[in-house]
Order: sequence, then C-alpha cells, then structure tokens
Amino acid sequence: MTDRLPVVTVLTAPDEDPPPGLDQLDGRAEVRMSADTPQLASQLPGTDVLLVTDFRTDAVVEAWPAADRLGWVHATSAGVDALLFPALRESDIALTNARGIFDRPIAEYVLGLILAFAKDTRGNIELQQAAEWRHRDTERIDHKQVLVIGAGAIGGEIARLCTAAGMQVDGIARTARDVPGFASVHAIDALSDHLPRADYVVVAAPLNKATHHLFDADAFRAMKPGARFINIGRGPIVDTDALVQALESGEIAGAGLDVFEEEPLPADHPLWGLPNVILSAHMAGDFRGWRAALIDQFMTNFDRWQAGEPLHNLVDKKRGAVPPRRTARAPT
Repeated sequence: MTDRLPVVTVLTAPDEDPPPGLDQLDGRAEVRMSADTPQLASQLPGTDVLLVTDFRTDAVVEAWPAADRLGWVHATSAGVDALLFPALRESDIALTNARGIFDRPIAEYVLGLILAFAKDTRGNIELQQAAEWRHRDTERIDHKQVLVIGAGAIGGEIARLCTAAGMQVDGIARTARDVPGFASVHAIDALSDHLPRADYVVVAAPLNKATHHLFDADAFRAMKPGARFINIGRGPIVDTDALVQALESGEIAGAGLDVFEEEPLPADHPLWGLPNVILSAHMAGDFRGWRAALIDQFMTNFDRWQAGEPLHNLVDKKRGAVPPRRTARAPT
C-alpha cells in the first residue's frame, strides 16, 4: 500500500439510500457513490474497491471498461450471479460476498414456511378474516422428508434447523459428498431420483448455467402430489410457467416463494391468486439491522485487505459460490 488513500466506490440501486455504517471509512478511504451506469463509469477510474449493494445490477458489466486499477469487488448479497460476467470471471480481481449474514434468518424463514403449510396458517388467517369457526386437523412435520437443493452455508443452516425439528434432510449439490447437517448429499445428476421422496423441496442454490430452469415441468412431475416447493435461492432456477401449471393441476400441493424470475412480481401474475401459494418480496434473509451488519462484515474484510491478509468469503468465480474454508491473499 502507498500513502494514497484507497478509493472505495459504492454502487447502490437507483432508489436505495447509502447503507448505514459507511462512516467507518472516514479517513481511511475516499468514498464515491453511484447509482447507475453513467455514474459508475465516471467513478470507476482510480477505484481500488467496488462495493455492490444492488444484487440485480447490470451497471457493473456495462461500466466495466472504465475500471483501471480495481483489485476487489464485494457484493452485499450471497448470490453474485449479476457479477459473474466473463471479464470479471476471467480476471485476477477478487470477488467476495455476504456469506454468513443471511444463513440463519433464511433458515428460520424456511422452517416458518414449512410450519405454515403443515398447520394451515393461511387457512386460519382466511377463516379469521371471515369470522368463521371451522375446526380442521393439521399435519405434523416430525419425520417428514426435506430435500435441499444447494448444500452451501444457507442450505446447511436450513438442514440443521429442520433436523432439530425432527425432519430428515438430504441435499443436492454439484457432487455427492458428506456435509455436516445433512443426512446425505447427492449429485445434481440424481435430482430426479430423490424428488419423489421429498415432502418439502427447498431451493437454496446459486444461479448458474447448471441451475437455470433446473425446476421445469419434468421436475415438478417427479415430485409427490402432496409435496410443497420452497424457493429462497434465485427466481430463474424455476420455470415459472411450469410451476404455475404444477400448482393449478395439483401435481404439487403448494409453494412458498421469496424469489421470482421477474421482480417485482407483476400485479396481474397468476401466482398472486393461487390459494396454495405463500409469497414474499425477496426478503427471507432481511432482518432488522441487516444493512448495518453487511457493512460491518465488509469493514472486517477491508481491514484484512489493507493489511494484505487473506479475504474472507472469496468466491470461486468458476462455480459462483464460496467454497468451504477457502481464502486467498488480498491484492495489494
């Protein structure tokens, strides 16, 4: 490092306020703010570190030719699919993500959805609104089978919580392997063999070529009719038309969806009106204080970067995810 203050450029969504906690960079870095492609293109020259808080952004790939000394890109999200364009993927620039911040909150969300389906919470709310007293029997989740697509940090936390609730949890990953928290983890090529056994199928995988539209009409047909489908990964992992067809036809019993192929979900989309669907607005991991927690995590890595120490949460840009227990030396 030289005596020159490093330049940190922060890219937010156009309608997003700067994240709280950036004042921790006062006196330690020159901070530039941008919210769109023209701003980013004008601010990238001389930038050392790019902090991206908009996980849907196209601005980075569009402004990329202006980057002349960039050494590190950090995403305040677990998914980094918007940043895995060829020029960044093939470069020596370090890419890190927010692994660890959202694991537990998302796992709690998934367990909450499972309980909501089993106990017919939506039905209770609808009957309450109608002032109708109707006794029903509900389901138990003990000994139910859960299949988690994605055996990374989020998938592992989902497995731990569901196991603690008495459920049997298997996983699907790129390759079969032993992963703590799972009863077993199978290769993605074996997905169709394991879908028919699951009572709950949970998508917690990153979006890449292997997972795009992984859940199509064939996958939903392979699920048991009483199964519920939960997606907290990325919307394009699911063929939405095929999902709607499976829900309307009764091929599957229900779906809990936090992510969608098109976000925001259009107001006239059929998913809104289906009685066997629970929707939320891409918020499964967003707890009170999460924005500040993301900047605290970035600052920990910033300290390491300035000290020339290995960065936490270094993404394997070929796989699009952080491998277990892998770090790399920060650029200097």
